[in-house]
Amino acid sequence: MKKYLLGKTGIEVSELCFGALPLGPLQANIPVEEGAKLIRAALERGINFIDTAEVYKTYPYIKLALEGYFEKVIIATKSGAKTYSEMEKSINDALRSLNRSYIDIFHLHAARVTSSVFEERAGAFQCLKDYKAKGVIRAIGISTHVIEVVRRAIEVKEIDIIFPIINKLGVGIVGGDVENMITAISEAHQEGKGLYAMKALAGGHLIDQLEESLNFVRNIQGISSVAVGMLNQKELELNVKIFNNEELPREVFTKQTKPSKSLFISRFCKGCGTCVKACPNNALSLKNGKAVVDRKLCILCGYCNPVCPEFAIRLI
Repeated sequence: MKKYLLGKTGIEVSELCFGALPLGPLQANIPVEEGAKLIRAALERGINFIDTAEVYKTYPYIKLALEGYFEKVIIATKSGAKTYSEMEKSINDALRSLNRSYIDIFHLHAARVTSSVFEERAGAFQCLKDYKAKGVIRAIGISTHVIEVVRRAIEVKEIDIIFPIINKLGVGIVGGDVENMITAISEAHQEGKGLYAMKALAGGHLIDQLEESLNFVRNIQGISSVAVGMLNQKELELNVKIFNNEELPREVFTKQTKPSKSLFISRFCKGCGTCVKACPNNALSLKNGKAVVDRKLCILCGYCNPVCPEFAIRLI
């Protein structure tokens, strides 16, 4: 599988990145041993890049997958920490939970924020800078759905890597459309930032256009890798074929269907609105004192699940 450098970091990653989000409790919640086996299979198929986050709760899967594996693996993680002490705890938790002495890429997890994120989370950002200076973090990044945050990150010299949402439908992009985001990505690339992409399949909305949708993102100048969530060996092998530019089985073009998974809000919802604030895509709103979901906008990210105080949200 082809590998590319992420900007000026010197970090070389496979073009296909294993997105760990779907494995964990925010989505499929598959057994750790099963998820670890799939990650290990991905590594053995040439993928050397894993994307995760503190909130995904998938560190145990990755740690188990890496046991006895001695090839170089690049791990990117994220934290929503705002203060120095919160970010320091996130870094140390990641190191311990992943059994690593360093983290390759550590992002400010900032899906839906304003371009003032670096000021608003100055303590957390300073912590990342300090830990990079110590050699505990190799590169500092920001993950975002917001076009203006991508543009602002270009101006912040300490940001090495940007992890933006991009797909051919524009689902999930905040503050503009597909072309606006591609322009921002191009500008970031020209300034030497490393970029890899999320949600190329728009949270499953483009699964019936799998190859076309992945290639759309692959062909955007500046994108070095594409994070794709995978839940079984069949999905892994199919994605590997696409990224290796191999011919796909004919049945792929007839059997790919929209995801059966959907967001469910139970009767225990109290209408507090916490999930509405957490949703990066404005897919949730309050109606008659209860949360409701617009399924056309929902990208099944699961970010609403852990913030619900009533445990009233499930992906099923």
